[in-house]
Amino acid sequence: MNITTNLNHFITLQIINRVGYILIDRPKANCYDIHFMKQLISCLKEAEQNSEVKVIVIKSALDKFFCAGADVKVFQANTTEENKLMVDHAKLSAQLISESKKVTIAAINGHALGGGLELAMACDLRLAKEGNYLLGLPEIKLGLMPGNGGSQRLIRLIGKSKALEMLVTGDPVQPEEALRVGLVNHLFTQETFENEVIAFAEKLSKGPSMAITASKESVYKGLELSMEEGLKLESQLVDQLYETEDAKEGNLAFVEKREPNFR
Repeated sequence: MNITTNLNHFITLQIINRVGYILIDRPKANCYDIHFMKQLISCLKEAEQNSEVKVIVIKSALDKFFCAGADVKVFQANTTEENKLMVDHAKLSAQLISESKKVTIAAINGHALGGGLELAMACDLRLAKEGNYLLGLPEIKLGLMPGNGGSQRLIRLIGKSKALEMLVTGDPVQPEEALRVGLVNHLFTQETFENEVIAFAEKLSKGPSMAITASKESVYKGLELSMEEGLKLESQLVDQLYETEDAKEGNLAFVEKREPNFR
């Protein structure tokens, strides 16, 4: 099934083979303002509520930019209250991504800076394209710091030492370094990037939805628990899966030596 929803000039949601592709298209650098964030929030909610969608991919229509963060010109022209409202919407979009029961993927094809990198880090996984571009949180150079979860998500992805270095210097990293430190999961060639993202997303879309959601819960909640509490949570989650249709199908497919057909 192929469904395309044009929410407006900036955001398009397209559903193909159980994958919801959220396409960002705001030249020249996909910088966001409050209208951008309202549209993104609507798109995320639509994808989340659509039972056909198993995986959500956030990608860019621009060649050199994934997202360069907040529109500085708009930010400077706004009142303090208007900027606070914009930041609140940015936080909500990140919350919707991070709390999604579906797998969320950022397809990073170009510069991901400030709020743009925060958007990518809110996703479960980050797939990147090889190239001469930067990923970073330069807010310190404006006398600020990330305000949309950037510091907390960065430390959980790459560890205290490297995260603190990136935060206090504001220095970005190239895609190869991002892969090395664990900021991105995979780095694909420019020629194969689009097809690799599609293949990766469609592979996950064919997986057992309830088990994937449970795995996400085990990882994210487990990070905040002691080992004992984490093991208890894991046991509770796996116990809930034994009698699901997907578990029955998975076991039957294994016995019959065929690929499972999960719901």
